[in-house]
Amino acid sequence: MLGSMPLPPDPFVEHIGELLSSYPEFRSKRMFGGHGIYVDDYFVALVAEGVLYLKVDDDNREAFEMAGMGPFIFRNKDGKETAMSYFQCPDEAFDRSETMRPWIDLALGASRRQEQRKNSKKK
Repeated sequence: MLGSMPLPPDPFVEHIGELLSSYPEFRSKRMFGGHGIYVDDYFVALVAEGVLYLKVDDDNREAFEMAGMGPFIFRNKDGKETAMSYFQCPDEAFDRSETMRPWIDLALGASRRQEQRKNSKKK
């Protein structure tokens, strides 16, 4: 049965995994036709149409804007576009782990801050 066959690995996501190998708690998960990227159980990035987008917030957005990166734009079934809180990762970050790590750390910080805000609202 075709529906039960596992999908082949995505080479781009595998490359991201290699770049993030210094993070002991890295994992990826297929979702919405792309992949979610997690570090230490924090959702830090998404891969959509072969592009890596990292989590941004008001504290780290400027770094992405200064690098000339733009947001992930989601288009719903009605054609309405919504900018998400994820910005494209700069190309030079893909050179090696040392160039990717600062960008992942920015995204991890944004994800942690979001979780802290969510937890403080519950209290």
